Amino acid sequence: MPSLADLSERARTVFQQVVDEYLDSGVPVGSKYLAQLPGGLGLSPASIRSVLAELEAAGLLASPHTSAGRMPTDSGLRLFVDGMIEWSAPDAEERAAIEAQVRDVDTASAVAMERMTGALSGLASCAALVMVPTGEMTVKEVAFSMLSDTRALAILIGSDGTVENRVIEAAAPLDTARLTEAANYMNAHLSGLSLSDAVARLKTEVEGGNSALDSAARDVISRGLASWSTDERGRAVLIVRGQAHLIDDVAAIDLERVRQLLEDIDEKEQLLGVLDMARQARAMKIFIGSENKLYSLSGSSLIASPYQSGDGKLLGVVGVIGPTRLNYARIIPMVDYTAKTLSRLMR
Repeated sequence: MPSLADLSERARTVFQQVVDEYLDSGVPVGSKYLAQLPGGLGLSPASIRSVLAELEAAGLLASPHTSAGRMPTDSGLRLFVDGMIEWSAPDAEERAAIEAQVRDVDTASAVAMERMTGALSGLASCAALVMVPTGEMTVKEVAFSMLSDTRALAILIGSDGTVENRVIEAAAPLDTARLTEAANYMNAHLSGLSLSDAVARLKTEVEGGNSALDSAARDVISRGLASWSTDERGRAVLIVRGQAHLIDDVAAIDLERVRQLLEDIDEKEQLLGVLDMARQARAMKIFIGSENKLYSLSGSSLIASPYQSGDGKLLGVVGVIGPTRLNYARIIPMVDYTAKTLSRLMR
């Protein structure tokens, strides 16, 4: 994909106009239409067609039909979002609408989460969602038991008395000594930590050279933590509001894509996995269309931002999902503001 520096000033101007018009209308944009816009581009329809062909050859625009206008590709939208967008922060009325949902609650309860998700959906005119952790398990004690040369049973006892058993496949042959070493290390260094904190502690100590564990014991611990952490994510609650916003006059033209998107939302486990990418990255994530295989058929975008507790611990993720023609300039700052509001509520 070309960068902005690879485009001429004329190509950048035409490209931005096409994207702006497409995001506003949801339909392909033609050269004649662009030439007649108020203020104009200072180019004839023939010159605009030439630039459009250049942008299409570069993979930034596409024409759904031979005689139709152009629309941005997923790569084109990524270039636009990363380098050309002009952010529009939520105004006072929008901020008040978000904050009003939690003004009368002391903590981020399920009711507060549902209210805020509903408000975000209405403001963004698309489906809004929030991932709420059900309470991450805290490590109390760990044990490993040999099953075969490369398989072991990992046993985790949580501080609440919960017992989780997982069969793990090791990368190299195992022996009882290595499993004992792995268990002793975890009980001495990771007991009392949440699973996510235990993963972070292990990574820090290994990368800092502070761990005396050999590679086999490290592999056993990493695989055990990864297995338990994956299941922890699966226990998170996903609240979704505003699916009806996904069906508008433009979307009705392509009902198959709308149906696919609604099915994507129903695949809660996969959607939680995508949201968890934002949580692990500790930053806002924007997935556009085919950039994520979950949305490759529905042609949708997901904007998600993590929220945290007062001590900086990552808790969950809030975001919106809708067609790729989202109003990114307005919605991205709105999702960011909602996440910050949730973080303030958790203090």
